[in-house]
Amino acid sequence: MATPPPLPLPVDFCAILSESKRIINAHSRHFLALSVLFLLPLSFSFSAYHAVYQLFSQSSTPTIETHLSFLSPFQQQPPILPAKPLIFTLLYTLFIFIFSLFATGSITYSVFHSFYGRPVKLVYAIKSAFTSFFPLVATCLISELIISGFLLILGLVLFSLVKATQLLGFQVNFSSPYFIFLCLVFLIIFSCIVVYLQVNWAFAYVVVVIESSWGLEPLKRSKNLVKGMKWIAFSMLLFYGFFSGILTWVSAAGWDEAVADKWKSWAFVIHIVVTSTFLMLLILSNLAAITVFYMYSKAIHGELAGEIAEEFAREYVSLPFDDGKVPHVVSVVYG
Repeated sequence: MATPPPLPLPVDFCAILSESKRIINAHSRHFLALSVLFLLPLSFSFSAYHAVYQLFSQSSTPTIETHLSFLSPFQQQPPILPAKPLIFTLLYTLFIFIFSLFATGSITYSVFHSFYGRPVKLVYAIKSAFTSFFPLVATCLISELIISGFLLILGLVLFSLVKATQLLGFQVNFSSPYFIFLCLVFLIIFSCIVVYLQVNWAFAYVVVVIESSWGLEPLKRSKNLVKGMKWIAFSMLLFYGFFSGILTWVSAAGWDEAVADKWKSWAFVIHIVVTSTFLMLLILSNLAAITVFYMYSKAIHGELAGEIAEEFAREYVSLPFDDGKVPHVVSVVYG
């Protein structure tokens, strides 16, 4: 099939967004179906979390008293946790975790194949969501263990500083501005470490889905692919993180303790529906953009030429309703 020579496209955030938008528009019904299946429950749970949590918190429930002996220098008395909201939070976290991985597996698979103009079918996308689920779980757990390791190290350093100060005969006031400032410094350091790791692991889940690897390998692979383009990955992290935070804040804005009657209000229901819809579209755009960014990165590292040649060696049938769904090739200019 004869195709015009590809136009050079600069690798920047705008180009990535434009390409991901083109792919989504070319298969709008397919991505709409995936969004309704996996993203809509996810975005709705984000929007309605505070309201549902307040309903659970208002009910009188048994409590759980925790004893954390290793935190005794900081812990004045054992914290008392309400059991029912705690169970709800655990179930909510599990729900978010499962649907997030299903959405990542299905949408990443679909965007990758759409990039080449391959036909995408809903049944194959759903199959990809299930086949990549456990590799994604393993990779996620390992990344969380690494992040938790850094948190543990920083916590031990802070604990050691407090103990050393007490051994030197000084009284440590845990409510003093100096101690709060010290904790804030450690929190900033930990946040910078997390952002640095997230930038380096920008392609980790895409690698799991596309390259069928798991564990530490996708993290190392992502770190190699993102070299030279960390500012783009950082910009994407800031962009989607900022707007996700805004939508989450808007969804919770104006709520008070009495939310039971608000579910009967049309304004409240419309508020939840609108914020859920926008959050669903934002997550879809984020997953698509990360996958497109992965493809651009492979092109820059010289890994895409062989795949493109293989794609064009195949035979394609162009149908009248397939406008915008033909194999798409990009050459990138990076500088």
